[in-house]
Amino acid sequence: MSAVEQVHIPDKLFYRIQEVATITQVKPYVLRYWETEFPMLTPEKDENDQRRYRRSDIELILEIKRLLYSEKFTIAGARRRLKGIKESPPAESRPAGAPVVVDLQRYRRVNSALQELRREVADLYKLFS
Repeated sequence: MSAVEQVHIPDKLFYRIQEVATITQVKPYVLRYWETEFPMLTPEKDENDQRRYRRSDIELILEIKRLLYSEKFTIAGARRRLKGIKESPPAESRPAGAPVVVDLQRYRRVNSALQELRREVADLYKLFS
């Protein structure tokens, strides 16, 4: 059973850093440090510069925590392991209960593009409101 399956993640769109710290049992300063060490961990920030994590960010944090604390990887080793993960096959071809694997580089590019799009929409909203 993976760390993600053992932890209850409330069904919400966004989570604040303190909520993520409680869910993952990782201190906020550690989460902020991991953002500097794991480029694929990039929570967006709101207009007040507050971090807004998504469920996928929490799942990634739980995987980082597992690699570092349970598997005893170094930070560099965990980073390499996460970069090496490739996109998983479609659900129907995966065995039941098999973990879902995500192409993190693609996730990062898409996430970055979405953040830029959100900023542009917010700017347009400000212009026309």
